[in-house]
Amino acid sequence: MGEAVELGRSVRTSTSPNPWVGAVIVPPGGDPVALGATSPPGGPHAEAVALELAGSTARGSTVYVTLEPCSHHGRTPPCADALIAAGVSRVVVGVADPDPRVAGQGLARLRAAGVEVAVGVGADEVGRSLAPYLKHRRTGRPWVVLKLAATLDGRTAAPDGSSRWITGPLARADVHRLRAESDAIAVGSGTVRADDPALTVRDAEGRHPRRIVLGTIPEGARVRPADSHRGPPEALLDRLGAEGVVQLLVEGGPTVAGQWHRLRLVDQYVIYLAPALLGGDDGRPVLAGPGAPTMADVWRGAITSVRQVGPDVRIDVLADSDGHGLP
Repeated sequence: MGEAVELGRSVRTSTSPNPWVGAVIVPPGGDPVALGATSPPGGPHAEAVALELAGSTARGSTVYVTLEPCSHHGRTPPCADALIAAGVSRVVVGVADPDPRVAGQGLARLRAAGVEVAVGVGADEVGRSLAPYLKHRRTGRPWVVLKLAATLDGRTAAPDGSSRWITGPLARADVHRLRAESDAIAVGSGTVRADDPALTVRDAEGRHPRRIVLGTIPEGARVRPADSHRGPPEALLDRLGAEGVVQLLVEGGPTVAGQWHRLRLVDQYVIYLAPALLGGDDGRPVLAGPGAPTMADVWRGAITSVRQVGPDVRIDVLADSDGHGLP
């Protein structure tokens, strides 16, 4: 299952709005005979890719797949039917698919055909890998990633507003990978006026995300073409979710970051810390606006990853399922 997860991650930037699924076929008493990962939209799913490679050796095999095989006709035939037709004897699934078009029906179809099914193997790892997709299918809203870059003393810009560059080129390339993983990216109009960002993917492989400016888009801004959103962030999330946006990356400045944090709309915080100190208390903070009034009200999440990115450090923090932080 771990290998299947890695296969899914390898196509993370190309499958959305479909899930990035991995599949491994193992014949009786043998090593893995075929590996598959989901193709871009319209192409075969992970199971179909692996079955095509395995051919007749798939008969009697065990198939490890990160997500429940689909059971409906979309742009491709049902994977559950393909597994049954190939004569596999056992299917090991990481997590069930909450998509209403599947929702246990794929598992039921396999079992009805006499295929042994096991569910929940490696579920924690699979759940972390597919978290944006799972949230989108369960709530109708995209997974929200808030990206922050700060000095060691927690400042995102100097007193004059200058912020380029806090982090080094490797960290900035890592941000481009985040953009490639995201279907849309949102930034405040103040950041557009101050920095005139393009918000494209240049230092990583993958598609440019949809660009959304929270407020008025200045004429001639490099972010164009972009959508302008005025109104509550919740309305934006509802609209984007309905339009198939699975992950939204928020790259706004401290005002936008503080607002989205206080509204508890963030699922994942990605924080880049540079080995730099502005010194003093007059630099721009990470989150602008009122904070927790007492320590009893402090927001606490779960640090899931800390890694070096050149001279900088990337820290990933997850909120709970409601964005409220963890006890």
